Amino acid sequence: MVAPILTSTTAEIIYPDCDGNPMSDNTKQFRWIVTIKENLELLYAENPDVFVAGDLLWYPVEGNNTIRQAPDIMVAIGRPKGDRGSYQQWKEAGVVPQVVFEILSPGNRLAEMQRKLSFYDRYGVTEYYIYDPDRIDFAGWMRVDGKLDSIEEPQSWLSPLLGIRFDLEPATLQIYRPDGQPFLSFGDLDLRRRAAEQRADTAEQRADIAEQRAALLTIKLQELGIDPASL
Repeated sequence: MVAPILTSTTAEIIYPDCDGNPMSDNTKQFRWIVTIKENLELLYAENPDVFVAGDLLWYPVEGNNTIRQAPDIMVAIGRPKGDRGSYQQWKEAGVVPQVVFEILSPGNRLAEMQRKLSFYDRYGVTEYYIYDPDRIDFAGWMRVDGKLDSIEEPQSWLSPLLGIRFDLEPATLQIYRPDGQPFLSFGDLDLRRRAAEQRADTAEQRADIAEQRAALLTIKLQELGIDPASL
């Protein structure tokens, strides 16, 4: 007798990597998303257990692919770096992305932002920050007693988890690393890199010139019958 073939009646749940929404609505919003995300990557470049992502779908509940959110930037401390199609929390040792950033665009609506705040509050985000580059408006929330609570004075705020400082100035938001260095755009970072390379090249050229002069001096002294080592 041939045993019957048993088939699973439970369909596999697919967790899509894309929700169909654009990463940004305009160049200003995109520039801020990239600047914050990449500067955080640089900040934690030497730490293999800090995962930073931009516009990555986060699924907090296994078995439900409709509960999801794609923060503009998120930081998961305690999770390894590496590529992911989405952040499926049950595959990440249950680690909640602790810090989330949203950069507003003219298309964002109050109801949408309230929904996002409720999502991040419900699913355990520790620090949540919103910046509106058009209105130069910055707001933040910090988890206190199990609930995201509004930061009363976010204009000069130090992130407890990241150690970065936010300064809201009349013209823009400035973000500073723990060492006091400002977050920079790709263009500014490249200018600094080239300036550093130029300084290194100049120092190397000076060292070469000094070495050549020392060699010439040695030759001159030897021609005069003087042992340079005796000087």
